[in-house]
Amino acid sequence: MKFSKNVPIYALHINSVLGGVTLAATDQGLAGLWFDEQQHAPDTTGWIEAPEHPVLRQAATQLASYFEGTGEHFDVPLDLSHGTEFQQAVWQALLRIPRGGTTSYGRLGADIGKPAAVRAVGAAVGRNPISVVVPCHRVLGADGSLTGYAGGLDRKMRLLQLEGASHS
Repeated sequence: MKFSKNVPIYALHINSVLGGVTLAATDQGLAGLWFDEQQHAPDTTGWIEAPEHPVLRQAATQLASYFEGTGEHFDVPLDLSHGTEFQQAVWQALLRIPRGGTTSYGRLGADIGKPAAVRAVGAAVGRNPISVVVPCHRVLGADGSLTGYAGGLDRKMRLLQLEGASHS
């Protein structure tokens, strides 16, 4: 994930039941949520530490409620503009997977009108910059098995359990 050098990025690091989390926001909304040691995490050099930023505070509060089991959804404004058009289409499709639901990479590809692009869909899911809020953990293999997750399969399994989703 690369952000434009011309766009200020505001950051906040918090602790969660699944480990440390870095939140990032632009003036448009939440632009990132990465677990510590997550694959594809960005270089945070030059980011502005902003613990009182309203979007970051809202995201931190909603994430805490989610992990406590009391938050059913996220309504923090999002900024998904830092990916390609294809990635953005995949990330928007992820937002339509309901809590407790799952889908496959193939189904996700079909949902965006690209049924043959399963590998590209998988790559876009893996590059999702806003873990948990944009629920890439809800994507499973075609047979319902757990597949890769940039935050680690243990976290993926715990997120699915928290939501009451079934998987193989």
